[in-house]
Amino acid sequence: MKKFLKFITGRLFYFALLVAAQIGFFIWLILNFVSATSFYLPILYFFVFVSVAFLINGDDHPIFIISWLLLIFIAPIIGLPFYIIFGNKRSSSKLKRQMAKYQEHYEKEMRSILPEPDAQIRQTLLQEAPNFARQSDYIRNLTGAPAWEDTAVEYFPLGEDAFAKILEEVERAEKFILFETFIIAEGEMWDTMVALLKKKVAEGVTVRLIYDDMGVIRNLPTKYDQTLKSMGIQVGVFNRIKPHLDAKLNYRDHRKILIVDGNVGFTGGINFADEYINRKIRFGHWKDTTVMLRGMGVWNLTLMFLQQWIFTTDEDLDLTAFIPTISCPSDGFVQPFGDSPLDGDNISENAYIQMINHAQRYVYITTPYLILDTQMVTALTIAAQSGVDVRIITPHFPDKWYVHMVSQSNYLNLLKAGVKVFEYTPGFMHAKMFVADDEVSIVGTTNMDYRSFYLHFECGVIFFHSSVSLAVRNDIERILEVSREVTLQDEEKVPFSRRFMRSILKLFSPLM
Repeated sequence: MKKFLKFITGRLFYFALLVAAQIGFFIWLILNFVSATSFYLPILYFFVFVSVAFLINGDDHPIFIISWLLLIFIAPIIGLPFYIIFGNKRSSSKLKRQMAKYQEHYEKEMRSILPEPDAQIRQTLLQEAPNFARQSDYIRNLTGAPAWEDTAVEYFPLGEDAFAKILEEVERAEKFILFETFIIAEGEMWDTMVALLKKKVAEGVTVRLIYDDMGVIRNLPTKYDQTLKSMGIQVGVFNRIKPHLDAKLNYRDHRKILIVDGNVGFTGGINFADEYINRKIRFGHWKDTTVMLRGMGVWNLTLMFLQQWIFTTDEDLDLTAFIPTISCPSDGFVQPFGDSPLDGDNISENAYIQMINHAQRYVYITTPYLILDTQMVTALTIAAQSGVDVRIITPHFPDKWYVHMVSQSNYLNLLKAGVKVFEYTPGFMHAKMFVADDEVSIVGTTNMDYRSFYLHFECGVIFFHSSVSLAVRNDIERILEVSREVTLQDEEKVPFSRRFMRSILKLFSPLM
């Protein structure tokens, strides 16, 4: 009863209620229009024709186009208006202008006085591994984020391990803390963190926090940002939820970044809710990972945060105040990078695909969701058919049953190609990791699904010749020991009814 009362008095309930009312009114309006005029069919067909023309000539991914076409043709009275509201990208133009403001500030006023890595780094990487140099160039050319040396790294195989280290580093902060997350939920983890942040503010440390409004809508009270501001914490709420139909609702900040004094940076899968440190059991054991950088490589993470901060708050900042002040012994090459849904470049997925294509011995992957497009399926298939040991680990206990069914719909074709698929039987696999040949790895926030690849702001770190790659491989080998391998025989025995349901859900997976 208490949970029910909390739900019906929360923001999510009112948001869903108002949106449902708008959808209902919209449908009522259309149905009344249909009954009131004999010209509705020519008008409807005209708008269907125009929408299909826009779809086919646009730059959307083919699977998005197919999904929208299906919806428009199967139920044009509903599908057409939904495409006009959610399928077009006009509403993102304002967001692009806001993002361009930061880029202009950076390019014209700041680039010449901000840190840049030694040009010899690329040359060294090119001599040691031309494929890695090419992948590094791709990321830098599209994001502006270079590869760095002079950076120490540490890998944390569990959220609780990472959280303990985060508290330790935040306690040491002297100048500023930059903190960006998708989900916050009141409980032991967040209460501990916010108490420490409040303490650091009292000591004179500047704290800036960005959280995504959709990510907290179920968990935090209304106007929680004002509560934090009353503690002295500066807050930016990313893409505030407004209860009306708008394609901007799709653009979410899924990044997780925490930076202390510009010298220490964390990123990975963990949000700030108790399940991420296994203080609250939701779907069995919660498996998540984080990496910590110390030194010059943190600068890429800092710039990502500052771009999002300026984008969200419109505050002008002197970026030179956030430059790293320490240099550490190198542990290979590190290259933190970001991905944005506004630039038209699918950087995270392409970085994954490059790793798969360059692998010679093995590629190990962990992901909570396995919703794949043609390019990714092709890359995984070719690698496996070429003799590369490709292994993918997904959850055994899903957080969303319908998404898990879409993930499972990909198992059969992957298994036929020789890809090995495992489910993490102790619980929920939330870590997003790739590792190949002990030489290159990515740890970050990007799921293998359409939302992460096309609609979310994401980030990650790619490691070349770093100890992190070995740590990730060793961790995944431990995960495999407690995971269940899904065999071809298992998938061939799946009942037709279940396979049919998977196929139906897969058709609309880009719209989930």
